[in-house]
Amino acid sequence: MRPPPPDASVIARLHAAWKKAAQTANLAIGVPDYENYVRHRRAVHPDEPVMSYEAFFRERQDARYGSAANPRCC
Repeated sequence: MRPPPPDASVIARLHAAWKKAAQTANLAIGVPDYENYVRHRRAVHPDEPVMSYEAFFRERQDARYGSAANPRCC
């Protein structure tokens, strides 16, 4: 006899937990959270443009490690 399939709420909670764990792991290794950025921009600055993922990633990398125009030493 097979166990009953999990209901939708269990699957939704597992999905949310997985997303949070992935987000935490990404932030721990320095990968910025584009979805969070987009959500913030749309909620707080709805009249301003949202950077593309590529531009966002480049800007975050430059902020963390410096750029050719503004290198960081440490």
